[in-house]
Amino acid sequence: MAQKIFPLVDARHLPIPKMEGPAATPLRDRRNRPLRDLRISVTDRCNFRCTYCMPKEVFDADYSFLPHDELLTFEEIVRVARIAHGLGVEKIRLTGGEPLLRRGIEKLIAMLVEALPQIDIALTTNGSALAQKATALKAAGLQRVTVSLDSLDDATFRKMNDADFPVAKVLDAIDAATAAGLGPIKVNMVVKRGVNDREILAMARHFKATPHILRFIEFMDVGATNGWRMDDVISSQEIVARLNAEFPIEAIDANYAGEVAERWRYRDGSGEIGVISSVTQAFCSSCSRARLSTDGSIYTCLFAQKGYDVKSLLRGGKSDSELRNAMASIWQQREDRYSEIRTADTARQRKVEMSFIGG
Repeated sequence: MAQKIFPLVDARHLPIPKMEGPAATPLRDRRNRPLRDLRISVTDRCNFRCTYCMPKEVFDADYSFLPHDELLTFEEIVRVARIAHGLGVEKIRLTGGEPLLRRGIEKLIAMLVEALPQIDIALTTNGSALAQKATALKAAGLQRVTVSLDSLDDATFRKMNDADFPVAKVLDAIDAATAAGLGPIKVNMVVKRGVNDREILAMARHFKATPHILRFIEFMDVGATNGWRMDDVISSQEIVARLNAEFPIEAIDANYAGEVAERWRYRDGSGEIGVISSVTQAFCSSCSRARLSTDGSIYTCLFAQKGYDVKSLLRGGKSDSELRNAMASIWQQREDRYSEIRTADTARQRKVEMSFIGG
């Protein structure tokens, strides 16, 4: 039976330092970065086995996923989100695994909207269930959707998702989400050399002159199971060069401080693309994201080796004030800069899996 992949330090048993008095306002970490974004993984399960995220040889039929009682309840998620908002969080993104596999996800969205009507709530999905759920998600109050799509070539897409899922159904889901009022959609393409990099121009051509924003993501060394090698990375610089040779583009300003995607637009006015360069052009210095894992731990970096258990506080009778102080202390002690110091050795270190904390 495959063993569950956890951080080297079990997040559920890490002590959380106490903090006396109210958290500093605005909350800053040791590198003076504010807390602005919270990514919430609502399930560690996914129906895809993408080779760069949940390779089938590890996440096989015998893999032991978290039992339901170890997942945070919707009420617990809303409580953490409400406290995080008080510490500066302005945006929440629901992730997984595949978040649409979490039963009643629409109810969670509605609860978050009711508790935090001023917060921007988005969701990232592989699109497999989006066509069926788009209308209900919009009705619940979801504002934005990002869809993962790594190729328009059906054979390549099926090989990469390793679940024999056709690309046509994801494209239909994008149309359904748009019709439901969730557009424009952001479409994320993880680019891996020799696997789908020949699809860069085809993807750009397909989404050009649509309201959707295509974003190219460098293949990252998240977790310890995806066989990452630097040789497999297509740099954002190379991606931009390939695009510009076919469709002239120009750089445009970020929408907000700390935006991870570098923005470009077609010179003919037919749309926008983005590149996310966490391997070759680290943006650690402006990272404002915390992650709440499926089992109720807070991680302060996508490439973290450890997390901080908050579920035991939630279920241990701690007050909102105590939980707030603990979460503030976690952020104030943060000094992550993994992508700035990445080496071949650090890339091989055991890190939390992306399916556990979301991308």
